[in-house]
Amino acid sequence: MSWRSKGRPEHPPVVCAGRVQNSMRLTALDEAAEAIGLRTGQGLAEARAICPTLDVAEADQHSDRQFLEAIADWCDRYTPLVAIDGVDGLLLDITGCAHLFGGEQDLIDDILGRLLQLGLEVRGAISSTPGLSWAAARFSDNRQVIADEAMIGILSALPMRALRIDTDMSLALARVGLKQVGDLLVAPRGPLTRRFGPELLLRLDQALGREGEPIVPRRPVALLSVERRLAEPVRDEEAILDLVGRLAAGLRSGLEGRGEGGRLFELLLFRVDGRVFRIEIGAASPLRDAARIKALFNERMAVLHDDMDAGFGFEILRLNVLQSEPLDQKQVAFGARSSDGDDSLDFIDRVAARFGRDFLRQPVLHASHWPERASGLAPLADATPAAAKVAPPVRNERPMRLLAHPEPVQVMAAVPDGPPASFRWRRALHRVVRAEGPERLSAEWWIDGEDASPRDYFRIEDSAGHRFWLYRQGLYERGATDPDWFMQGLFA
Repeated sequence: MSWRSKGRPEHPPVVCAGRVQNSMRLTALDEAAEAIGLRTGQGLAEARAICPTLDVAEADQHSDRQFLEAIADWCDRYTPLVAIDGVDGLLLDITGCAHLFGGEQDLIDDILGRLLQLGLEVRGAISSTPGLSWAAARFSDNRQVIADEAMIGILSALPMRALRIDTDMSLALARVGLKQVGDLLVAPRGPLTRRFGPELLLRLDQALGREGEPIVPRRPVALLSVERRLAEPVRDEEAILDLVGRLAAGLRSGLEGRGEGGRLFELLLFRVDGRVFRIEIGAASPLRDAARIKALFNERMAVLHDDMDAGFGFEILRLNVLQSEPLDQKQVAFGARSSDGDDSLDFIDRVAARFGRDFLRQPVLHASHWPERASGLAPLADATPAAAKVAPPVRNERPMRLLAHPEPVQVMAAVPDGPPASFRWRRALHRVVRAEGPERLSAEWWIDGEDASPRDYFRIEDSAGHRFWLYRQGLYERGATDPDWFMQGLFA
């Protein structure tokens, strides 16, 4: 991609240079630089010798990636299946989408024409395989729509690099007289595989559609989606929220048909200058009610008001359902307000929308018998009723207060396998007057590995009446070193 400068004074060739394999090389160049014979990967010193007036900018891979991500967001207006291809390309799966824009040729003309108006020169092609589209966009005529019957003819005339193979392999093929893809089509496959490996023919078969090559979208595909394309862009927040309510009402029939309600919603706002805003809200329970969905987006947009610049307005609004769950229908009393949930869930949703999903949290249980992993805090809007159950008490054998992380202690014991006689923790010495245990907990080998050691827990009471929960990590009969002791928690 390169910027077009129209209506400006003529400028010298512009290139970007960055460090590649401990040398400064060209990573990108404009049309003027290409016209004088410069190429990507060329050394910067050689390029300056060819053009002393060369305008060199430092390459910024992070900014380039952000820019490519922004263009990918913009392409979501055509299809939700958009994938990043390397450092300078995008792959769009337009299956079932082209007729919405007048056909494949009109679609590619619209994409490239709009990007040209935004100041970008972009090449593109449409075919039934990602490999052929990639090759045609970079090595053939621009804005091509390649029919299936023309695939072999177009691919045959392209250089070997069009098969997405590395430079070393393309040079090795050229040395044996294979310079174009058509040369591979008439060559025997067995000797090619033995000499160059399976990747060469795999790339050829992918380009011809003999081998499948799925496009992995950069974002999850929505379960349900409704969209509104506006004749006139909107800027007013109230007008946007009114459209959100209309879109939410359009989702209801689809959710009812699935017997589900939405748990995670996403609003996409496409600004006329190409920028895309994404706003997500979640629900503590499955939701279909358009009024509640609109209210949650109202809460979220109130927080994002200063960061959401409408500019010249938004021309496309899209509402997606990213997550859903089964929703049981309930009969409400005559005259009562219809709602998908009770007031407490509505309160949780509004707080989460305004202050974030981590603002309200509750303890949940995890499938682990090691104390520091057996429980945690989860967003109240995400925790399921089963996960939020409180564990039944076990005869007060476990302390109510656990340390955030087990802390090491120094222990003196009468016998190696026995309970502590005294221990030092946080520089304080404690003399043990009563001890119970051990309680052995086996190691979780699926997390810590097969070499993880078990733990022996002891309930300890010192001479001052304080009660502690200590454990010994490891066994004396195993390992070259003695086991270590740790403090896990304190009894009330």
